Amino acid sequence: MATDGAFQVAIIALTVAVFVAIQYLSKLFLSRQRANNRTALQSNRHFIQGSQFLARARSAAAKNSSQSQSLAKQALAEAESAAALSPKDPAPLVLKSVALDLLGHKAAALKAIDSALSPPRGKALQGKERGDALVKRAELKVAVNRRRRVDSAIEDLTEAVQLGAGGEKGYCLLGQCYEWKGSKEDAKWAYSEALKFEPNSKLALDALGGLSS
Repeated sequence: MATDGAFQVAIIALTVAVFVAIQYLSKLFLSRQRANNRTALQSNRHFIQGSQFLARARSAAAKNSSQSQSLAKQALAEAESAAALSPKDPAPLVLKSVALDLLGHKAAALKAIDSALSPPRGKALQGKERGDALVKRAELKVAVNRRRRVDSAIEDLTEAVQLGAGGEKGYCLLGQCYEWKGSKEDAKWAYSEALKFEPNSKLALDALGGLSS
């Protein structure tokens, strides 16, 4: 009987220990979830604020260069804050890249967009969102070193247009890349596709006129 009593006490003690452990782990999990949610909210706030600064910077670019640069710097700071809080999220790095490009730091902008598109982070970019990032990267590649990067830029642009992104800008850039490689027929095709998005595209019309002469 004493043995049975001791066994029952041991079972009760074990049950209590398991219950306490479950309660502790549940509280720990909820605490971490709340912390993660707060971090995500803070990151989103920085990202939204940065996007707003960037939109204003672009609008001011043609009228007030110094104001545009100041707003772009603010956008960059917000993007970096968002990236620090959400290091696995590619969106803040895309924002950072665009801000750096507006500030004239094209090599740094290319590095940022490369990081955004690199696995595993880049897997979060899907569809048109990924396509737009690829167009931006291709644009930066040819701006930084056209001769060395034109083939890589074509790869990015080809994937982008297959994803339904880029529009006139993407196809015109693809046409330019094909021209630089001497692929006239491919260039004509790309410019013709650009005209489907913008029939009055001066760049596409001028390029097709030059290729046909």
